[in-house]
Amino acid sequence: MIDIRTAPYAALALRLSMGSMFVAHSAQKLFVYTPTGTAQFFVSIGLPGWLAYPVIAWELIGGLALIFGVYARFVAAVSIPLLLGTIFSVHAGVGFFFDNPHGGWEFPAFWTIGLFGLACVGDGPLAAVPTPSLVTRRAKAISLTQR
Repeated sequence: MIDIRTAPYAALALRLSMGSMFVAHSAQKLFVYTPTGTAQFFVSIGLPGWLAYPVIAWELIGGLALIFGVYARFVAAVSIPLLLGTIFSVHAGVGFFFDNPHGGWEFPAFWTIGLFGLACVGDGPLAAVPTPSLVTRRAKAISLTQR
């Protein structure tokens, strides 16, 4: 059974942790690898180099949106393909365990599941701009048409 008193705080913890990981990874690409180096890495694994720039931007902007709770449920859902792309383009051929050379797919898969959980459970408390609920909008639309 889900404890409705504490479940929102689990969503907050997911939001803060998922967002922090995105910001950390964007900072790594910006300040350690550099955007040019990240683009070169993308080319080395068969992806277009220009794709590095929107990935870095999404990690930074999406990560901050998760941390501050700006459409966090939506951002989490839209971030899942980014992590799936990471799994299949970078980590899948290395094996499961992340401590394998070049990192296996265990960590990005776990991160993807965390994003899925956040997308399912919602924004949590202290969200600056909560994601509008489709259920609420649908219920309002139904009640307006039944008048």
